[in-house]
Amino acid sequence: MQSITIGESTFSCQPDETVLETLLRENVQVPNGCRQGLCQACMMRSLDNPPPVSAQTGLKDTLQKQNYFLACICHPEQDMTVALPNQQDATIEAVIVQKQRLTPDIMRLVVEYQTPFNFFAGQFVNLKRLDGLTRSYSIANIPHPKNSLEFHIRRLPNGQFSSWVHDELALGDRVILSEAQGACHYLPGRAEQPLMLVGTGSGLAPLYGILADALAQGHTGPIHLFHGSRDLNGLYFIDEMRELAEKFANVHYTPCVSGANGDSTHARGRAHDIALSSTESLSGWRVFLCGHPDMVNQTKRMAFMKGASMSDIYADAFHVIQGK
Repeated sequence: MQSITIGESTFSCQPDETVLETLLRENVQVPNGCRQGLCQACMMRSLDNPPPVSAQTGLKDTLQKQNYFLACICHPEQDMTVALPNQQDATIEAVIVQKQRLTPDIMRLVVEYQTPFNFFAGQFVNLKRLDGLTRSYSIANIPHPKNSLEFHIRRLPNGQFSSWVHDELALGDRVILSEAQGACHYLPGRAEQPLMLVGTGSGLAPLYGILADALAQGHTGPIHLFHGSRDLNGLYFIDEMRELAEKFANVHYTPCVSGANGDSTHARGRAHDIALSSTESLSGWRVFLCGHPDMVNQTKRMAFMKGASMSDIYADAFHVIQGK
């Protein structure tokens, strides 16, 4: 008989029970729907031992790698400590070591930490001010010996957190980081597979990290990155991206301007339209989409219609919180 630990409580799982059945029997509230592993409403994460492979059926490979599983089809093979995705409370402190203005509205913020911290470039963390104000931002770098994280934080109108970062946060100040979350990141394997990365505004942050990770992992297939903005002021890292494209023959970079003030060195139009029109079929491609929710959701549908498998489409929509 295996034991299931969640929070401060431990329960015995009967031989014929799933993790979901055990928790519901003990009156633990777990979201659930079909109870057949289809709707994925009961997705949880094992915090210690890997879950049974059969309990990860249908989940993206990036979620499987992080030990996520479906509680309704999980018959535990060993003791498990589990948590719902929104109940992972581990936090660490970090200190601000760099601030750099990338555009009039986007600030590059680098923090360093001492406590061991695992992440994939492209995931996001919750950044918490010492008074508790919290917002989510994507990680723009791969793991580094200096134990640093890089974020690209866009100032929003009346944004309480983003204005504080831009105007008040100083070098040496401290913030609190949640553990890394999210499935929009690169995993090694299928090194020859074409990759399409499409982002708008500060959506370049996770894509920049994903691109760096793919290159560090020896990805050999073509990598096409499209970064878009309404005007030139919204584009950044242009020189860095062009240098990467010169250094690596498989990297292709296209800056896109949808407004009226572009020039001949930038593609004219919306990034996702330009990206999707650049190839006849996305069958066999891996697609990463980051930025405005409308762009992400629309492009996800269009990429699928153009042949990309849903299991190969990874998305991170930047939902705007009032007062962010």
